[in-house]
Formats: sequence, C-alpha cells, structure tokens
Amino acid sequence: IPLGKTNNPEWSAGGNTRNRVYGATANPYDLTRTCAGSSGGSAAALACGYAPLATGSDTGGSLRNPAAYCGVVGFRPSPGVVPGDKRGIGLVPLSTSGPMARNVADAGLMLSVLARPDGRDPFTTVVDGRTAWEPSDFATLPPVDLSALRIAVTEDYGFAPTESIVRDHFRKAVAALAPFMGRVEDTTPDCTGADRIFAVLRGLLFVSTHGTRFDQHPDKVGPNVRDNVIEGRGYGADDFAAAFTDQTAYYLRWQDWFRDHDVILSPAVTVSPRDWHELYPAEIDGKPTQSYYHWLAMAYASTLAGHPSITVPCGFDVNGMPFGLQIVGRRHADRAVLAVAAEIEAIIASIPDLAPRAPDLAALRSAPPLSDAPGFLSF
Repeated sequence: IPLGKTNNPEWSAGGNTRNRVYGATANPYDLTRTCAGSSGGSAAALACGYAPLATGSDTGGSLRNPAAYCGVVGFRPSPGVVPGDKRGIGLVPLSTSGPMARNVADAGLMLSVLARPDGRDPFTTVVDGRTAWEPSDFATLPPVDLSALRIAVTEDYGFAPTESIVRDHFRKAVAALAPFMGRVEDTTPDCTGADRIFAVLRGLLFVSTHGTRFDQHPDKVGPNVRDNVIEGRGYGADDFAAAFTDQTAYYLRWQDWFRDHDVILSPAVTVSPRDWHELYPAEIDGKPTQSYYHWLAMAYASTLAGHPSITVPCGFDVNGMPFGLQIVGRRHADRAVLAVAAEIEAIIASIPDLAPRAPDLAALRSAPPLSDAPGFLSF
C-alpha cells in the first residue's frame, strides 16, 4: 500500500535533500543537520516510523548515504536485479533503484518484490520468463558464518576524501566487530581513476537527461543540475572513450580482487552529517573537494564496478550522529551480501556502544517547524 512521496533534491541531483518547491528535509537526530540525499525523505520517514519500507535510487550513494545519516538500511543491488527502463542511457547502469528499510530482513523482503523479470532493462537477463536469481529468495536470508569469510576493511578505498571523525569511528567499529569475524585484512581493490571515470560518465548522463531542460529553462534549473550539464558538455570524445575504457579495466581489477575476498567493510559516507544549509561539503578536513559530488566517493567506488552494496546502522560518531557501515560483495552475490549484513546487524545490536537507537520523537514533535528556519526554500 503506497503511502505517498517523500522529499528529495531537484531531479535527485545531490547529496542534500533540499529544493525550492518543498524546502529542506533535516536529519531526525539533529534538525540542524542534513539527512543526506537524494533519497533523504525516504530515510527520514523510515527513521521516524512513518512507514516500514521505502524505495530509493542510487548513482553515487543516493539511497546509501541518507540511510547512513538517518540510522536505517539502504541496499544498492547489482545492475538489473531491480529492473528499470527509465534510464536515458540504458546501457550505462550507474543508476539503479533499491529497497530501504529499518532492518536488513525487511530490505530483503522488499527486494523480493522489486526484483522481477523485465527485459526492458538491458541488464536484467530474462530467459523463458525467469531471471538468474529467484526473487523470492531475497525474503529468506540464510545464516552466515562470519568466521569463515575473507573480509577486507578500508577507510577510504585508497582515494575517498574521508574525514577524521569518520575514520576514527570506523576503526572503533571494526575493532568491536573483529572478534566475531575470521580473516580481517586492511586492503582494498585498486580504484585508480575512480574520480575521473565517475565525473565523465556522470556528466554524460546529465547531458542526456537534463541538457534540453537546461537549455530551455536555465532560470529554473538548480545549481547541481546546471553545473553537471556544463561539466558534461566540457568533455570530448577522447574523454568519454578514456572513461569507458578505464571503467572496464576498473571492473576487471575488482573481479580479480574478489577471487581472494568475500566482502569489503568501509564507512558509507566520507563525512559526518553537516548543517543542512550547506549544499555540499566544499572541503573535508581543510582540503577542498573537486565537485559537489566528490564527497560521495565512498559510495561510487562500488557503483563503478557494479557490485551490490548495503549500508547498515553502526553506532554514533563523536558528534552523536548515526554512522553507516557499508558492506560490499561480489557482483550478483546480492543475497549473500544481505545475509552477511543481517549477521553483522545482529552483532551490532549486541554491542552497547554500537547498538542503534531511534530518534527522539517527542523532541521532534516539540521543535519549531523547520519551514520557519532561514533558507528553508532557498539556496
């Protein structure tokens, strides 16, 4: 039973849920801070108990980032598991939809409905009316022996501009979880060129999706869409050829690396939640970011390789804000990633320093309306 729509940034472009129509959505754990985006309304609604399930879309972490900031679960499946025929460039599966929920089991249940045979998505292979995965299997997750897994941990994938607050909490979380695991190794797949590949391909997607809109209504297009269209048009054929070639090499390196590892654990987002007035972090620990989406690097590391990635709540950082643990597995090992996440979720619940807690709904009810805050409807 659909309950309604939730808020997101303009055309889902950006990691902060603000727009000039419905205003800002704040973080339910601190109304001065962002809930991230683009599926920020979904994450906030889940955290506050409006509904048990929500959908989200994800290119550079648009469902994983808000899930992390709001203390809920967000799962980006492998390309084609949740079919979609609305991508303007269907053969570039950077964007996909996925389930969001308050726990991993519910996310799996929702995925069992979202995952279906639909050949209109070129990455959803349908043979005799069936896909390679059985959708109903996602609703029942098998037990996993974490001690038998080869687990990699990384604070930054070797390139993501990660805040010290995030690094510190991630180390604390890994130390608490390590006794329940087997081989834990500090390592990462080779992510050489990730920033450039993502920038060029994202620019291509924005030109195809929003170029005409920007040309016809430049005064009605927000800064994120505008900047991405302009950036995309600044690239040439050589840039696109290099990006696609480098992405292929990137993908192959990830497949080779995963022969010796089962999952990766990392932070979900590079920074702790900031003031929602900030459109995006222009700097991280004093170092400037490259673009409005550079701070999403922790998420697009796995996007570029097409690997299933899930965010689960894992304690609260030094600012008292929810911390999301990202778990990445082999391509098309979606059920296995959900199963590992469910095991880790149960362990986290047993560790007092990491166990989740709901936002203070009484405090939210008594707070002044966010719509009265300066900058609510503007940038």
